[in-house]
Amino acid sequence: MGKEKVLDLANKISRVKRGSRAGITFDDPEYKIYSPWMSEDVAEVTLCLKLREKMSAAEVSAICGRPEEEVSKLLWESAVGGAAFINNVDGVDMYWVDIWVPGHMEMVVNNKELIQKYPELGAAFDAFGKKKGPLAAGNIPVGSGPMRVIPIETSIDGETKNASYEEVSKYLNDNEVFSLSDCACRTSREAMDEGCGHLKEDICIQMGHAAEYYIRTGRGKEITRDEAIGVIKKAEDNGLMHSIPNLDGSGKTHAICNCCGCGCFAMRLAEQWQNPDMVRSNYTVKIDKEKCVACGECVEVCPTNAIKLGQKLCSLNPVPEKERELPHNTEWGEDKFNPDYRENKQVVVEGGTAPCKAGCPAHIGVQGYIKLASQGQYTEALKLIKMENPFPAVCGRICPKFCEDDCTRCDIDGAVAVDDIKKFIAQQDMNAETRYIPEIKYDHDKKIAIIGGGPAGLSCAYYLAIEGYKVTVFEKQTALGGMLTLGIPSYRLEKDVINAEIDVLREMGVEFKMGVEIGKDISLAALRKQDYQAFYIAIGAQAGRSLGLEGENAQGVITGVEFLRSVNLGENTDVKGNVIVIGGGNVAIDVARTATRVGAEQVDMFCLESRENMPAHAEEVQEALDEDININNSWGPKRIVTENNRVVGVEFRKCISVLDENGRFNPTYDENNTKIVNADHVLLSVGQAMDWGNILENSNIALNPNQTIPADKTTYQTDEPDVFAGGDVVTGPRFAIDAIAHGKEGAVSIHRYVQNGQSLVLGRIRRDYRAFDKTNLNLSGFDASPRQTVAHVDGQKSKTTFNDLRETFTEDQIKLETERCLGCGLAVADEFMCVGCGACTTKCRFDAISLVRTNNAEGVDLKDAKKIIIKHALKRKVRVAINKPIKKIKALIG
Repeated sequence: MGKEKVLDLANKISRVKRGSRAGITFDDPEYKIYSPWMSEDVAEVTLCLKLREKMSAAEVSAICGRPEEEVSKLLWESAVGGAAFINNVDGVDMYWVDIWVPGHMEMVVNNKELIQKYPELGAAFDAFGKKKGPLAAGNIPVGSGPMRVIPIETSIDGETKNASYEEVSKYLNDNEVFSLSDCACRTSREAMDEGCGHLKEDICIQMGHAAEYYIRTGRGKEITRDEAIGVIKKAEDNGLMHSIPNLDGSGKTHAICNCCGCGCFAMRLAEQWQNPDMVRSNYTVKIDKEKCVACGECVEVCPTNAIKLGQKLCSLNPVPEKERELPHNTEWGEDKFNPDYRENKQVVVEGGTAPCKAGCPAHIGVQGYIKLASQGQYTEALKLIKMENPFPAVCGRICPKFCEDDCTRCDIDGAVAVDDIKKFIAQQDMNAETRYIPEIKYDHDKKIAIIGGGPAGLSCAYYLAIEGYKVTVFEKQTALGGMLTLGIPSYRLEKDVINAEIDVLREMGVEFKMGVEIGKDISLAALRKQDYQAFYIAIGAQAGRSLGLEGENAQGVITGVEFLRSVNLGENTDVKGNVIVIGGGNVAIDVARTATRVGAEQVDMFCLESRENMPAHAEEVQEALDEDININNSWGPKRIVTENNRVVGVEFRKCISVLDENGRFNPTYDENNTKIVNADHVLLSVGQAMDWGNILENSNIALNPNQTIPADKTTYQTDEPDVFAGGDVVTGPRFAIDAIAHGKEGAVSIHRYVQNGQSLVLGRIRRDYRAFDKTNLNLSGFDASPRQTVAHVDGQKSKTTFNDLRETFTEDQIKLETERCLGCGLAVADEFMCVGCGACTTKCRFDAISLVRTNNAEGVDLKDAKKIIIKHALKRKVRVAINKPIKKIKALIG
């Protein structure tokens, strides 16, 4: 049975008649925001209050016929709950009611005790927006909605001093009393377990009478103007935007909200109902095509998905743009809405964007850091790289260069030397007296355990440390770096390079515990008891694979992975005489070249693939040949020949083909074409496997048949909710850059998981960067420009040392090579969806984005809003009617 007086109050605040067509019922959110906590007595005295007219308890007592002392108590209860404002005026407490939004909905939700006790209050706030949003679509003119975006001031600084109502500083300067509270929208999302991971605590500012109310009722804490300015900066640094309650009159407001597009109920008006006019500022984004380098930071911070990455280069056959339907003159129903806006955000336009960013597993802004390097801004270039990859010095030496493989310049004269440019940028930081240490954003008193100190685990630790978590990396080996340290020879990646980049994590507060094997020395259950709240498993594929050959267990036969680990750990590795390496991938090349350096007299590689189809990178194949390693293609091992349990040779058979008719790996052989090759040692380098030990003992996680761990493709969460995984244990053996990308996404998920009420997917950017069609480009206007190279390393010299003899570009070479970048990508703005917040301008390092004044609305007073909206809605109705036959004609003629 419902509360009748509470329902009456909900109708009064809604300014409708109970029982009428528009009346509020027991099923409506306006009732449900009060019903859990409000008594009928509180509702009865609150019913006596007037809209935005202050009344004393004595005045209310005279109206409701209750004793003044009782009325004071009930009104105070109403104010604490969020149904009445209270301010002290000349020593007398004065009360009044306001509108639902911005007003009572926020006030109720910002009572921390109430929202914790009644989480359904968050759902009521959410439901109110869903109820009202569709009705407003197209019917409210710019500047007349209940909330309005205020641009980040630096994005308009100096342009519109005559329009101070567009400047955050005006509202701070106009007030003397300030309070700070949690974000009501994100609090509501959290109560529904639909949080987006954005900061909600101590982020929204109240001023004047609202601040007095918030401070007095415990919703917010009192702060100074300078502290309020600091909150504004913190919001901007964290990609949040500003909006204000807009119905206090021209140039006035009582609060500054710091919003995100994935949590804010006001921004939902623009995104879900495609109705940005209701919340937009007077500004619209403009992108300077000449300056933009498609780094993508603006895309990922834009609250309304108004910016995407596209194509700067001209197409041979341009795709015509589709005419955009607008709510100004079109019927705007469910067919125009975007209810899944929190999950379907796009990062590229339909035609795709620069292949380098799309092809990189970590989606680094390649074009961006190349541009910064061309300007000599090496530290800024490094910062941009480290937004996606904490280990540029490492990757500059061992990256598979997917970005170069996909580079548009390949179709002219050869790819831009992206990896060499990245290596140079990172080297400047390595040589600096003070290295770049990223700023720690927060101080989250939560412990996270990373299991495995390889690229995936270290990457996850890096990004969690930036978020302010207490991160501990557990590594069973005595050295950090995983396969970077133990699986890659020093002549490709010297250990001081790895250690230097890991030292940055130490500076950030990450703790490392080496020689600790989870499942043996300590269990996951024991770590949970130590208050670790989430785990990221990234143990890599650190074991070698065998082939099941006859004689495989003989002395002198080991896996290549085991061999490399022993060498990298400085253990005694005796491989004198003739060495056979079985395998044709990059690891096999490393094994063969390492064997040469530790005493082998002759090294022969045998692999199933032809020379052209070897999995190893062509550069590395050539380096092996330069070091007098024999590569025997299209031969597969049949058995290991042994004497007295010691290897003496390998019998091979000719491989006719590697793939079957469906493109699957299924080698076939000519059994009549075999040979035996003498060998003193055989190193099997035919793949890697996971060594799980007892990590997953007593867990609910069942491994896949190939021993990888099942994890969600987006969140990397496993069947144990607090356990996430990434890198080779999820995908099987891949490259370091793949693992690094997994680490960052794992950090995003863990941050959300350990924070109360956050969703792992809602509001999460799915970084589906796709490349444009390179066959549809007009490249005729570009001149050939030779790629810069470093001096070729003499194989006869390199095979005698574990030192990395490869040179780094000079600064002159950097200037020449960066000029070769075609600048393929471009940020593209949808001006209709832009709400003019300016968040994009704070992330652009290239001065390519600005806000341009396109409207002139100052906000309205509540008493004037109704007539303004009705007038606008009537005019729109006429435009819709006129536009209908025009649209039909256009559809007929195509």
